[in-house]
Amino acid sequence: MLKVLKFGGTSVGTLERIQNVANIIKKIKDEGHDVIAVVSAMSGETNKLIEYASHFAKKPKDIELDMLLSSGERVTSALLSIALNEQGYESISYSGREAGIVTNDEHTKARIEHINTDKLKVSLKKNKIIIVAGFQGVSSEGRITTLGRGGSDLTAVAIAGAIKADVCEIYTDVDGIYTTDPRIEPKARKLDKISYDEMLELASLGAKVLQTRSVEMAKKLNVNLVSRSSFTPEVEGTLITKEENIMEKPLVSGIALDKNQIRVGMYKVKDTPGIAASIFTALANANINVDMIVQTVAVDGKTDLDFTIPTADLEICQEVMKVFENDVENIDYNEDVCKVSVVGVGMKSHTGVAAKAFSAMAKENINIRIISTSEIKISMIIDEKYAELSVRALHDVYNLDK
Repeated sequence: MLKVLKFGGTSVGTLERIQNVANIIKKIKDEGHDVIAVVSAMSGETNKLIEYASHFAKKPKDIELDMLLSSGERVTSALLSIALNEQGYESISYSGREAGIVTNDEHTKARIEHINTDKLKVSLKKNKIIIVAGFQGVSSEGRITTLGRGGSDLTAVAIAGAIKADVCEIYTDVDGIYTTDPRIEPKARKLDKISYDEMLELASLGAKVLQTRSVEMAKKLNVNLVSRSSFTPEVEGTLITKEENIMEKPLVSGIALDKNQIRVGMYKVKDTPGIAASIFTALANANINVDMIVQTVAVDGKTDLDFTIPTADLEICQEVMKVFENDVENIDYNEDVCKVSVVGVGMKSHTGVAAKAFSAMAKENINIRIISTSEIKISMIIDEKYAELSVRALHDVYNLDK
C-alpha cells in the first residue's frame, strides 16, 4: 500500500517531535507500506521569517517572500530525512520543485496546475522513503511559489491524487474529526467517517482541523483522507471519503462555531434595480468574501440589507462602503456576533432538522439574527456571548454524544 502522510507544524515543532515523526514513518515502513511524507515548517518558523522580512520592508515583494518562506519546510524535510537515514532507513528529501509540483505564478497564494511524478516513482522503486517539503512548488517561469496558509495539506492531497496513493493521512495535534470542539463540549465524540461535503462545510464554517482547499481537492481527485494525531498515532483517526462509502448516514454529523464574523447592516437603502449588484460587485472587487445575506421587503422605496464578512476584512469593507453613503441612511458594523452551524448529509432526506435547531436556541433564550441554509447545513448568526452555550445546546438536541 502506498501512503502519503502529512505532518503539520506542531507535529514537527521540535527536534524531539521530528524524531517522533521518524518513528511513526519507520513503523509504517516496517509494516510493508511505501511512504511519501509531506512536512510543514516547524511551528513558529514561518512567522519568524515574516518578522525578519518586515524588519526591512513593510510590504516585501511576493516573489521574495516565497523564496524566504519556502525555506522553513525545506529545513524540516532535510532534518527528518537525516534522522531516518541515520537509523538505517533509506530516505531522500525533496523540495516542492524537485517533487515535480508545478503551479501558476500567483506568488504567496499559488494554485497547483500539475505534478510530474516521475522522480517520485523512481525513488519509490528504489524502496526509498520520500520526504517532500510542503506548501511550495515552482512556476512555469522557474520561480519558487508558495500555496498560502495550510498549503502543506494541499501538497499532500495533490501528490496522493497524482501518484494514485491508497490513502492520504493528515497528522495534526488532534486525533480526528469531532462532532464539535471538545474544548467547548466535553461530550463531543470522534467520528469514524465523514463525507467530503460535510467536511467541507465544517472546515469552511470554522472547524480548523483541515484546510478547505485540501478537502475540495481530495473530493475532486477521489483521495481517501484520514485525519489523525502524531502524538497518539496508535489511535484510529477519522476517514473523509465519498458519501456512498458511508453506510449509516447520520442526520447531523457536527456543530461548527466561527467567531471570525462581522455583521454589516445597511439600513434604509434606496431600493433601485442594480443596487445590490453594485454593492456586492464592489465587495468582490476588494476580495471580500461575503457569507450570509438577508434583504428585507422594501417599504417606501427603502430596504434593509444585512450580510456577514470575515473579521480581517472590516477595514477594507468600511472603505468600500464609503462609496454607498449617499444611497443609505445608516451603516452599522457589529463585531460581537458569531456563526453557529449544524452540518449533516442526513438532512437531505429528513424533515424537522431546522425546527429542532431553532427550538433549541429558543429554549436557551438565544435570539437568531440571520439564518442561512443549504442541502446539508443550517447556519445562524447570534450574539457572541451565547457562542459556547449554543454549541452545547445544539450538540445535546441532536444527541451527538450517542
